[in-house]
Amino acid sequence: YAVKFSRFSPDRLFVASSQFYGLAGAGTLYVLDFTDDDENFIEVKQFHWTDGLFDVVASEKDPNIIITVSGDGTLQMWNLESIDETSPLSNLPQMIYKEHRKEVYSIDWLSVRSDNFILSASWDMSMKLWDPNYTSSICTYNGHSKVIYNAMFSPLIPNTFASCSADGYLKIWNLFNKDKPIANLKSHDGEVLTCDWCKVDQNILATGSSDGLIRGYDIRYFGCPIFELKGCDYAVRKIQFSPHTSTLASVGFDNHTRYFSKI
Repeated sequence: YAVKFSRFSPDRLFVASSQFYGLAGAGTLYVLDFTDDDENFIEVKQFHWTDGLFDVVASEKDPNIIITVSGDGTLQMWNLESIDETSPLSNLPQMIYKEHRKEVYSIDWLSVRSDNFILSASWDMSMKLWDPNYTSSICTYNGHSKVIYNAMFSPLIPNTFASCSADGYLKIWNLFNKDKPIANLKSHDGEVLTCDWCKVDQNILATGSSDGLIRGYDIRYFGCPIFELKGCDYAVRKIQFSPHTSTLASVGFDNHTRYFSKI
């Protein structure tokens, strides 16, 4: 379901997976390292959870901390330093966060600033802001009328995040205003499954939808898209901007990965 690089080790990946396409069964978090030839992986550790894992994020401050989210509505914090194969507790989360009432589909960690927040998005139509040191959330954001698929902090604008939902809307929020979003746009006629911020231009934000389209927006002139791309023959599962340029990659339910250069 999700794969993320470690921010501390360029050779390490964290992979969140689910049995039976996430419809039933358990989930596994894999910690993988590239081999010296960069062609294969070595499995460092597996962590198991009783429900499917849908997303994963690595800590910005500690190379051993990973958080996953799952179909039972919980978030789990895993600590690589707790690895002790002789202990029955070695495969248990260090902390469990449970407030969402339905599947949690997205998790993000606030980066590039001193704040230490995580943001979860759920099929219960809510998003929650957490301090990872505590099991009670700081704030809950409501504003979508259907399940929320993705919520992402802006890497360049302080205290700002975007969310997208099955209701077709893209919304932009300020962390300190939980009552309503600061911007609200009907982005697609279909479900909006994914969104991402451009890493080199703070004003550019893109969405991917079940209609197979990717649309980009300039948040200074929120309304008409500044570009539209054919992301997939079927639904666009995930989009992501490069951390170095304005290039964009997408994956979809047509089993293809596409790369769009210099948007």
